[in-house]
Amino acid sequence: MTNAVQKFQIGKTYSTRAACDWDTIYSWTVIARTTKTVTLKDRHGEISKRGVKADYDGTSEACYPDGKYSMCPVIKADRELS
Repeated sequence: MTNAVQKFQIGKTYSTRAACDWDTIYSWTVIARTTKTVTLKDRHGEISKRGVKADYDGTSEACYPDGKYSMCPVIKADRELS
């Protein structure tokens, strides 16, 4: 049985919580994408282009919007902001 990987979609906003502060929520909107990258816009209007990969269990795409470093935010395609 093959499960489909949930992918980032243009126009949708995705969020995650800060590693050290549960009350801090970061969010980015996908403004463009290719098969391997997403272009994101943060709440301040800053635009960045990042690579996407499958998350740890392979059920959705994930990316590091601010780059990869200790305790960096990670957004996943299954965490769309409501």
